[in-house]
Amino acid sequence: MPTLLEVKNIETYYDLVYAIRGVSLSVEEGSITAILGNNGAGKSTILKTIMGLIEDQPDKGTIEFDGAPIQHKDTDKIVRNGIAYVPEGREVFEELSVFEHLLLGAYTRKDRANVKQDMAKVMQYFPVLKERTNQRAGTLSGGEQQMLAIGRALMLRPRLLILDEPSLGLSPILVKEIFAIIREINQSGVTILLVEQNAKMALSISSTGLILENGRFVMKGDSKDLLKDKDVKEFYLGIKSEESAKGYQRWKRKKAWR
Repeated sequence: MPTLLEVKNIETYYDLVYAIRGVSLSVEEGSITAILGNNGAGKSTILKTIMGLIEDQPDKGTIEFDGAPIQHKDTDKIVRNGIAYVPEGREVFEELSVFEHLLLGAYTRKDRANVKQDMAKVMQYFPVLKERTNQRAGTLSGGEQQMLAIGRALMLRPRLLILDEPSLGLSPILVKEIFAIIREINQSGVTILLVEQNAKMALSISSTGLILENGRFVMKGDSKDLLKDKDVKEFYLGIKSEESAKGYQRWKRKKAWR
């Protein structure tokens, strides 16, 4: 598959402190690529740098979309190139209705005849939005707002959909539902770059996984291989290796005697 997004050795800083250093990644067209890491690792900073949301950043490095450089471009031009972004926390407008949000997502499009068709497709992915068409976004549940934020992004007809923590604050049942829909969106032809703390869910639907620590990637590979990796299991999936589990049990017994 051809590379759709290519990030090479980018560095981004806030207030003279580097948040990411020498980060490189490739996103193949048609794939799902997952970036994993703990809070403060720099995951969201990577996405904001790609989207041009941090002024004058990256400080170094290049970002190419479909072979053309996009670093230091205005965010609206990056969006018009075909990249849609769903930020952490959804960022819906409380006073606007579901219908108005979806129209807003299509604001850059000139093919108005197809907007209605795409809105119907979004509501197929998220039937609850059809029931809430005229309801204000501020009255929706957290899960419904997340669906709306993804639906709004899809109205752009993006080639690349960037998702920042789509499972944040959702119940386990809703997380499974959201991730099933993300997989379905990808199967329809949309390339996806995903930042997520729920490592197990992210690796289960992605083809490539990257693990970020302190602004640098410390591990990259096939998602299936990462799911089997001992360190990934222990530190990101909460599954202790047999060796570390035995050590923990010995420590517990020793402590109990004191």
